[in-house]
Amino acid sequence: MNLPAIIAIYKFEMARWIRTLLQSLVSPVIAPSLYFVVFGAAIGSRITEIDGVPYGAFIVPGLIMLNLLTQSVANASFGIYFPRFTGTIYEQLSAPLSPFEIVAGYVSAAATKSIILGLLILATATLFVDLRIDHPVWMVFFLVLTAITFSLLGFVIGLWAEGFEQLQLVPLLIITPLTFLGGTFYSLSVLPPLWQKISLLNPVVYLVSAFRWSFYSTADVGVEISLAMIALFLVLCLGAVWWVFKTGYRLKS
Repeated sequence: MNLPAIIAIYKFEMARWIRTLLQSLVSPVIAPSLYFVVFGAAIGSRITEIDGVPYGAFIVPGLIMLNLLTQSVANASFGIYFPRFTGTIYEQLSAPLSPFEIVAGYVSAAATKSIILGLLILATATLFVDLRIDHPVWMVFFLVLTAITFSLLGFVIGLWAEGFEQLQLVPLLIITPLTFLGGTFYSLSVLPPLWQKISLLNPVVYLVSAFRWSFYSTADVGVEISLAMIALFLVLCLGAVWWVFKTGYRLKS
């Protein structure tokens, strides 16, 4: 494995992110703060607790997951799209680099950015609500695993997209709505039985449920099931990346 090459790609991507650090950090941190004010204060005054957890604290894991998913996809998709757009991707494809090393460099950088933002949102949340983390190791594990998985998805989207508009298509029209409908601001137990079953078709439900369990030991879905679903999605993303490099889809054209 060409570790120096992976580190070089990683450093380049992190340096590009640092150059726009203000806009990269301010917007993702301010938006959740507004959610805390609107949902935590306004709605929280009417919904005091869910599953024994104050409403303001209950929505924290969902808000972190909402930003983690969107930022992971956005960071990874833009990271690989720009080399395609400028043509520098051919330098990497002609260099003595394996597909794994290229993917590892871009995905690890995108996941690092998302994890930093997730931790910043967590720190911001402590200014508004009293938090507890019952399973800190599992919290970090789900945070890292989700960031890597959706960075892989973003990598595939960045290879698939033909323009900047398509880069925004999946995060805005698919991931964000699924996250809002995935139990970010509510528990599935408040839904009618039919809608509870329908909600289980939403893959984001398992991500939010597992992450919330690591905070408060309460979950809408069993942790084992959630972990299996995350692992399945990770395998699917890895399979998609493998197919792209095997066939040269959108790489050689």
